Amino acid sequence: MAALLSAGLLLLLLPAAFAAEYGEANITPQTTMGEIRSNPSIAGSGLWTYAKEQKLQGAENLLNGQTLEKYVGSWVAQDCADGLNLLIENYNAGVQITYKIYSEQEIAEDSSRNDAEIYYYPASTPNAKYALILSGNVVTRTAEVKECVSTAYQLHQMGYAAFVMRYRIYPDNDQNAPLDDIAQAVQYITDHAQQFGVQAEDYAVIGHSAGGQLTGLFGSDALGYKNYGLLKPGALILAYPIVQYAEVTPAYRLGVDGLSCGKFYYEYSVADVITEDYPPVYFWYGKNDTTLMMLCWNLQEPALAKALQANQVPHKQVVYNDAPHGIGLGRGTDAEGWLNDAVAFWEAQTT
Repeated sequence: MAALLSAGLLLLLLPAAFAAEYGEANITPQTTMGEIRSNPSIAGSGLWTYAKEQKLQGAENLLNGQTLEKYVGSWVAQDCADGLNLLIENYNAGVQITYKIYSEQEIAEDSSRNDAEIYYYPASTPNAKYALILSGNVVTRTAEVKECVSTAYQLHQMGYAAFVMRYRIYPDNDQNAPLDDIAQAVQYITDHAQQFGVQAEDYAVIGHSAGGQLTGLFGSDALGYKNYGLLKPGALILAYPIVQYAEVTPAYRLGVDGLSCGKFYYEYSVADVITEDYPPVYFWYGKNDTTLMMLCWNLQEPALAKALQANQVPHKQVVYNDAPHGIGLGRGTDAEGWLNDAVAFWEAQTT
């Protein structure tokens, strides 16, 4: 009898123990970052949520009391919450979220490669097109949660697969490491296209801010997909892209690569590497984007538009009156809805 009681008690306890491994998809814009990071499914998924604190000592203790809306901004808060809930639902259903894009041997050769990974948002139907999404970065800060998770959610709603990209940043961004990471991600997705249920061809790369500069360079002959032996992107989608770093380049060079020989990604202008066979480009920005204004305006979006026109590259440029830098989906601004327009452009180039 005692054995039967023990077995029964064990059976009663099993569901609770099992359930403790999973979190609820109940995140809202008012959920704190500490609560989000404590969600067992977020933690188990491997999603990097320390965007603002990346590479800083004691990162796990910073900003945990902020709400998601405060952390990412009202422009993306609801979409970001929806994207995190979708990730939780996928994880709870047995979907692997995080994929290291370098092999164990490659990581052993260079430990910084361990930071390079992708987070998978599967499409609801097989053989879907996919987009690789890059956030912006400011030295040690990135915006995967802010700019990428929200975008991934909206792409999922439109029927696409999405991969949020975490690439190497300072101080591990020397020797063109971020471009290597992007190329490695595309190669990894291509090699596992059947597993991910995606088409290897006609993919889009979406880059925000500094991620837009990397995306633009990835489309070039000199530094991009051809250099890595990869398929040509179906479209490059650039949200308020930095085209070149202009007057800050010398300081950046000194801090990242010092006296190393060669020319590295942050020393290039996207406008200078565009050729006639460059991938189709959709890009947008706001007239009140003070970040771009501070980086020598004439060398930014005007130079990009001029180069695309001169080389007759299919492109669409959209300029908004009210669209500050770093707003992601831009809810509540003139830019709201830009992703739908960008996806329509992507489809027009690949069908």
